[in-house]
Amino acid sequence: MANATVQDEGISLDVITIGRSSVDLYGQQIGNKLEDVASFSKAVGGCPSNIAIGTARLGLKSALITRVGDEQMGRFIREQMVREGVEVRGIATDKQRLTALVLLGVENDHSFPMIFYRENCADMALDEGDVDEAFIASSRAVLVSGTHFSKPNTEAAQLKAIRIAKGLGRKVIFDIDYRPNLWGLAGHAAGESRYVASDFVSSKLRPVLAYCDLIVGTEEEVLIAAGESDLLAALKTIRSVSSGTIVLKRGPMGCIVYDGAIPDRLEDGIVGTGFPIEVYNVLGAGDSFMSGFLRGWLAGEPHQTSATWANACGAFAVSRLLCSPEIPTFEELQYFLKHGSKFRALRNDEAINHIHRATTRRGDYPSLMALAIDHRSQLEEIAGEFGKGDTAIADFKVLAVEAAARVAKGRPGYGMLLDDKHGRKALFAAQKHGFWIGKPFEEPGSRPLRFEFYQDAGSRLIDWHIEHCIKVLCFYHPDDAAALKAEQIAKLQELQAAANKVGRELLIEIIAGKHGTLDARTIPRALEEMYAAGLKPDWWKLEPQASAEAWRSIDATIKANDPWCRGVVLLGLEAPQAELEIGFAAAQAASVVKGFAVGRTIFGEAARGWLGGKITDEQAIADMAGKFAALTAAWERARSAG
Repeated sequence: MANATVQDEGISLDVITIGRSSVDLYGQQIGNKLEDVASFSKAVGGCPSNIAIGTARLGLKSALITRVGDEQMGRFIREQMVREGVEVRGIATDKQRLTALVLLGVENDHSFPMIFYRENCADMALDEGDVDEAFIASSRAVLVSGTHFSKPNTEAAQLKAIRIAKGLGRKVIFDIDYRPNLWGLAGHAAGESRYVASDFVSSKLRPVLAYCDLIVGTEEEVLIAAGESDLLAALKTIRSVSSGTIVLKRGPMGCIVYDGAIPDRLEDGIVGTGFPIEVYNVLGAGDSFMSGFLRGWLAGEPHQTSATWANACGAFAVSRLLCSPEIPTFEELQYFLKHGSKFRALRNDEAINHIHRATTRRGDYPSLMALAIDHRSQLEEIAGEFGKGDTAIADFKVLAVEAAARVAKGRPGYGMLLDDKHGRKALFAAQKHGFWIGKPFEEPGSRPLRFEFYQDAGSRLIDWHIEHCIKVLCFYHPDDAAALKAEQIAKLQELQAAANKVGRELLIEIIAGKHGTLDARTIPRALEEMYAAGLKPDWWKLEPQASAEAWRSIDATIKANDPWCRGVVLLGLEAPQAELEIGFAAAQAASVVKGFAVGRTIFGEAARGWLGGKITDEQAIADMAGKFAALTAAWERARSAG
């Protein structure tokens, strides 16, 4: 993330946005009528909420003043704001009202139906009591939005924020954000309607203009704010009451910025040229545009730069399906401006998409120590020796979760590898402890790689937990036959494509030593081949290496091909702890190594003892916890020494 622009003493925020917050449900079937849509993607929505997220992604310190319901969707909005880095102390919980919902669809490239479920919703109950003077004082600017001038209580809240901001010498930004049916001017089915002339609406919006340092709107929004029917006349009317910067959004034609007198020709303002992008969905494009403009304007950039950033951000949103999730990060934006794209549909540019995914991932893992018990065939073999079945294996994995929890003690940086076949109960138990969780996808022991259960990766991922990382083990050696390597890489490519489509993280585990020699160049060569094939997983899981030289080569290979990779975790292969400690020490030569995911070294003895009826639940837990704790201590010692 870029550096924030906050500099003044006592000011901790760049911008506070005020107004709508909703949960947007986007139809996933493109080209269908909204009546026929079968499934939806969920995201935070509402103009000010989108802008709070967008500006945070672009490096500003943002906050939101709104209300949400005291239910799951309200908590989702708050939690997502926290994940995005938005300050949430201005989000009030309304115990009497529900969070607003919006259903949206893409029928074609010019029809985007939507239905607002906003009757007596939480954000429209916002009032003056929700606006705290000290909070407003902590920000360089406040952003008010048009919809919240439609009701007396929300209007009073926004006017209070404006008065406080102006009294303190802060900037006031006005996103006109005009949607006629939110003013009662169009029917419930006319959510996509963008303009209905109304003297009442104009009478509410026009007085706000005099207080504003920045006014942003589409052609229709400028007309309604000014109460005019001619665009040039509307701009001049706004200028007659406000000396603020005016930004006229013109869709694919970009934007025009006006400072000072309004010229007689629209194009004689500062023209920000648009980007030639295929229109996929226009909903949310204005919020992405505003985010980009504010990133420049609040940092004191020339208007031309702010306009370029705004138009580029708008192009990203237009080319993708959702609203707030599609707004670029500053790193992504700068990459696009430097390199451009050969795709008019930016959603098809895999280089840009990779940066977007990598810079908007959930959570941060500077260290990851995981107890791996995703084993299926190995535990089935042990259980079979003692006449035990699947139920016993499932129960043992629950004990392993308890062991890991005793070591983690609620601290970050701990995780588990667990499977769907025997680990369903254990997965539910692990979820309560906040672990990083990875789940296997491969058929155990398969070479060439096969997926477990069935071969259609996309179908299996439909119900995959949003935070569970996909782990796939591939027995791959760079000296394998070309046909075998091609088959395995194709299988990994299929899984990566499916993971990217549904927004799940991917860990690729490579074991080369079982099918060839392992020297200082073996794993770097394997990584180079996979990167050349377009594979860029979030994580790698690799065998311990015998030398620091090997790790330095691995480190350089990953950084050269994917600087956004989360990192590497070490696997154990049932090695004794002393041997693993040697591997831990060697791995410190590579900064990409973040930890380990070790299994049988930790649970092997306990599994035989417990499944054989020789030890109790508590003894099994204590044994695994002791071994896991010893390994985590060894890893932390190695890191400190390294």
